[in-house]
Amino acid sequence: MYFNSFEFIFLFLPIALLVFIIINKSRFNHYNLYWLITVSLFFYGWWNIKYLLLILFSIFINFIFGKLIRKLYSKIILVISISANLLILGYYKYFNFFLDSLNSFSDYNFAIESIILPLGISFFTFQQITFLVDSYLGKVKEDKFSNYFLFVIFFPQLIAGPIVHHSEMMPQFKNNFKKNINLDNLTAGIITFIIGLFKKIVIADNIAKYSDPIFFAAESGIALTFFDAWVGTLSFMLQLYFDFSGYTDMALGIGLMFGIKLPNNFLSPFKATNISEFWRCWHITLTRMIRNYIYTPLALKLTRMSIEKNLGEKITFFMGVIFPTLFAFFWVGVWHGAGWNFIYFGLLNGFYLIIYYLVQQSNISLIRLENFNIELIRFLKMSFNFILVSVSFIFFRAKDLASTKEIFKGITGLNGINLGDAFKIGEFATEPIFGLFFIISLILFVFYLPNTKSIIEKQIINIDLKTFMTRQKNYQFKLYGSFKWGIIFGLMLMISISLISNTNEFLYFEF
Repeated sequence: MYFNSFEFIFLFLPIALLVFIIINKSRFNHYNLYWLITVSLFFYGWWNIKYLLLILFSIFINFIFGKLIRKLYSKIILVISISANLLILGYYKYFNFFLDSLNSFSDYNFAIESIILPLGISFFTFQQITFLVDSYLGKVKEDKFSNYFLFVIFFPQLIAGPIVHHSEMMPQFKNNFKKNINLDNLTAGIITFIIGLFKKIVIADNIAKYSDPIFFAAESGIALTFFDAWVGTLSFMLQLYFDFSGYTDMALGIGLMFGIKLPNNFLSPFKATNISEFWRCWHITLTRMIRNYIYTPLALKLTRMSIEKNLGEKITFFMGVIFPTLFAFFWVGVWHGAGWNFIYFGLLNGFYLIIYYLVQQSNISLIRLENFNIELIRFLKMSFNFILVSVSFIFFRAKDLASTKEIFKGITGLNGINLGDAFKIGEFATEPIFGLFFIISLILFVFYLPNTKSIIEKQIINIDLKTFMTRQKNYQFKLYGSFKWGIIFGLMLMISISLISNTNEFLYFEF
């Protein structure tokens, strides 16, 4: 059951929310937590009921592990519990990749029936691993099983995030949601959901018709033109953003309807002017987890060791910055999927960051910018960063290294650059003018217009593009009680619903 399906929008969500509100208004409001657990189990079981047993086992065993870790303060139990989680994840997500790699590097021909990946396994596994680590570090204060159960299985964030932290979720369950069930949260939740639905159905799924044919052609070994390859690369980056941020908006919106505030996962990442800022704004909860539990502990340990052994400034920089960065982004790649493409995707972004760190340290300015227009400079920086990121996500989208190679041959001009034969594949071959207008418009949209967080939290009335270009914070426009905005969001909902039959599944459901 997708968020963007008729059964979810018109049956599951209204019933779940209506019963929740009724329980909340009654003297039995302490049961509303159990109602959320029930509907979350139903939601997950809808996909494949046999995997319901897997997630139940995972929840029960990790709760027990957490209690043992807190009681005994045992590092051995911590290692065993983390290993158990990684083994389960490894079997379902990486075992086929391991055998395929072994076969390709040897004369063996191991064969195994394809293992179906349980939905959301990466999300709920790593969410629970952070809980175990924090239990060992003494940061976990919660010992109530029902709260932990809902923390893991709460249906809006269960399948594709955001990856929530126990400290930001469990305290919200203690007040029986009574304080947070109000008209403001319900209104903000519905609006956020509509925005996310529109992003997914109207924008992301329509960009797919420009990106998918290019990558399918690359998979078939078709030589791509320079322009086709760039259309596929840039349009996929936009598709992924609107697809994943759309899911996140819907998840946040649903959470608000139930009085639960989920962490934001996107903060206008394409407005970033460098790769470091991009990763602080893209998939924020994953970046947070990697930074807090992999990068920072490793960087601190290696830096301290280097300083104690007096290994010198360059070695210290390598051990404290370069190696932890590459190691952390290796796991970013591995987390996203089982394949060499994902590893290269992670490592390339790690190299981007290292180059950025080195440039920052050098204090070298290649061009003196004092006499240039600030808005123009910012636009050029955002554009350059967007292109760099888009190139790295070729590894993310391409099926294998062979198709990745075909895309790179196209974007580097190795297949030639011919304006007279620019577009040969997909929608661009028949409607190049409209396609270019659509993609350029979307790029400007993500560069300058307010994000969902701004719309909801700032409660806006006038959109001034100049303030967005200079990243000023004084923009305002009225949301609540506005007839105009009511009409706009109503139209967005109607358009989205009318196109539901043409929707695709969310891209991050693969992970």
